[in-house]
Amino acid sequence: MSKRTPIYLTLAGLLVLTAVLLSSCQATATETAAPVVIPTCPAPEPCPVVEAPPPGPTVPYEEMWAASPHNDAASEAFVHWDETEDKAVPASCATCHSSTGYVDFLGADGSEAGKVDAAAPIGTTVDCVACHNPATAALTDVTFPSGLVVSDAGDSARCLICHQGRASKTTVDEQIEKFAATDLDAVVAPMKEGDAEVRFGFINIHYYAAAATLYGTEVKGGYEYDGKAYDAKFDHIEGYATCAECHNSHTLEVKLDQCAFCHEDVAAVEDLKNIRMVSSAADYDGDGDSAEGLAGEISGMQEALYQGLLAYAKEVVGTGIIYDSATYPYFLTDADGDGAIDKNAEGGNVAYTTWTPRLLKAAYNYQVSLKDPGNYAHGNKYVIQLLFDSLEDLNSQLSTPIDMAAMHREDAGHFAGNSEAFRHWDGEGEVPGSCARCHSATGLPQFVKEGVNIANEPSNGFSCYTCHDHENWPGLLSVASVPFPSGAKLAFAEGDPNNLCLECHQGRAFSGTIDRAVADLDVDTPSETLRFSNIHYFAAGATLFGSDAKGIYQYEGQEYAAQFAHAPNVNTCTSCHDPHALAPKTAACAGCHQTDDPATIRMTSTADYDGDGDVTEGLKGELEGMAEKLYAAIQAKAVETSVGTVYDAHAYPYFFVDADGDGEADKNAEGGSIGYNAWTPRLLKAAYNYQYYQKDPGAFAHNFKYVAQALYDSIVDLGGDVTGMTRP
Repeated sequence: MSKRTPIYLTLAGLLVLTAVLLSSCQATATETAAPVVIPTCPAPEPCPVVEAPPPGPTVPYEEMWAASPHNDAASEAFVHWDETEDKAVPASCATCHSSTGYVDFLGADGSEAGKVDAAAPIGTTVDCVACHNPATAALTDVTFPSGLVVSDAGDSARCLICHQGRASKTTVDEQIEKFAATDLDAVVAPMKEGDAEVRFGFINIHYYAAAATLYGTEVKGGYEYDGKAYDAKFDHIEGYATCAECHNSHTLEVKLDQCAFCHEDVAAVEDLKNIRMVSSAADYDGDGDSAEGLAGEISGMQEALYQGLLAYAKEVVGTGIIYDSATYPYFLTDADGDGAIDKNAEGGNVAYTTWTPRLLKAAYNYQVSLKDPGNYAHGNKYVIQLLFDSLEDLNSQLSTPIDMAAMHREDAGHFAGNSEAFRHWDGEGEVPGSCARCHSATGLPQFVKEGVNIANEPSNGFSCYTCHDHENWPGLLSVASVPFPSGAKLAFAEGDPNNLCLECHQGRAFSGTIDRAVADLDVDTPSETLRFSNIHYFAAGATLFGSDAKGIYQYEGQEYAAQFAHAPNVNTCTSCHDPHALAPKTAACAGCHQTDDPATIRMTSTADYDGDGDVTEGLKGELEGMAEKLYAAIQAKAVETSVGTVYDAHAYPYFFVDADGDGEADKNAEGGSIGYNAWTPRLLKAAYNYQYYQKDPGAFAHNFKYVAQALYDSIVDLGGDVTGMTRP
């Protein structure tokens, strides 16, 4: 049991406690209590001002890009693969149809550059990273489907990757070779590859191949026919020759406001189709309208080629064809000829399958012309040439060819970018200084400014600034006088704009060139040291100035006509020729000569210069007769001296060996023509003069007397027959 406290002790404790409490109360009642100080709360500190966080980095031009075709997420270019089984953009398409694929192709993701390693995920467009990354910043060279490379393309290189198309002349030729389709007009049958059947089918350039059009023959995006020459890159003018210089690189829109600087009445993209410059003077589509824009010319030629395709398919192949730009594979069958696409059992369109190589080439070019809607600005002349050649090739097999009589393929010489005069140095990549003055767009202004030429880049013909002063547009470059090969400094008048023409139309040799070559040699002994001397082409200035320039070989002891003055106001280059089209102003001739055909002009002379008995023919005919007699004398003297010769105006070195006298050039072991190698001084002088006449087709008008005198003297020196002939 526990012990309990006795009750008396508990009571005692209570009494003591009560006494203490009472004593305490009495003390409190009698003493003053100290006040209790309650502390005051400090004034509240204001809350710190929290500044808004700085905005994140802005993406330059984002809004412009967001509304562009490159970001049109709903377009077929980006949604085409959304419903496929693997929901991915195939590697073969990913480069241009996804940002992921583009970056992969460039190797910007660390992969091997130049190929796409794997299919790309759907859902991307062409975003900022696609074009703005270290790989694109360093990109300068781009390989096209033909295997040809465009170098030093700068920022535009990133555009060329996708806007080059997916096929080329090479692609077409490879398919023809693969199927051994040697008969151009035979339908090519399918072939076996393993267990699969492969068809000879249509080849598509693909969409928006603007770079293929722009660079022309440099990348061979179109089907270029063998033996034909084509325009190279269309350079436009300085500052407007690349993708980004003409298009906003983010919106992709054409910089119309800048087009309007030179091209009047350009307020909308459609207005660009009406542009036509003086360098495009021909009526390309033959519709009689040479003032319409280049877009209209191309459209007219497209229509003509399409009619040719229809006619060829019906007549040669035997199966009608129809084109539908919105329906793959574009060329469809119309076997019954009702103008409607044939349908299969399921109601689908029947693809065209009865291709011949000739039809494929033309159809490919037709598609090339359609899949670059801006071709009229990018490479109009190249496209015109492709269309022209395709129709011409189809016509060769049609019983009733499409009428091409009024169509034109070529431009005036100064703007004929497809000609040998401008394409000769493409393989070298530069026009040497000795040729650049007259065979490049930049050579003449360089010569006028510096007095010399260094190498220049090949060009697509002349540009506006070849003759016009860039700083003082539209003024022309100023030339006081022009040094000729003879050393003579000649001019129409000091500073006359026509002096510019003389810079190139003077030839590259003169009478003294021959004299130096034959010095101290026996006149009738063949010499291994002698080579043919060529005046070069269109030396009209030398002809015009006659003995003042000494362009032709002038025989010692003979007098020769000086500058042909003609008549006031018609005695310079541009008073007789259109400065851009270059054609003679024949209407001006009629005022005095009662004819607009210069070839028939004779004036009052009754002399028979060529000795053919006709004293009424034009002076052109007289020179032709004299040249024929000179050629006969050259051939006779060649046989008499050593070995026969034949002349070919289109092949260097023009005179060739004809030892067997069959009228054709002898061939070497490699099958090449053998250049004439038995020159004597006498023969060389006459041959030089014959070539001089051949290379100035307007000699009869430029200075008839001067050239006729030299032809006559050449015949006499060779011992030829001049009976009945008259020396002016």
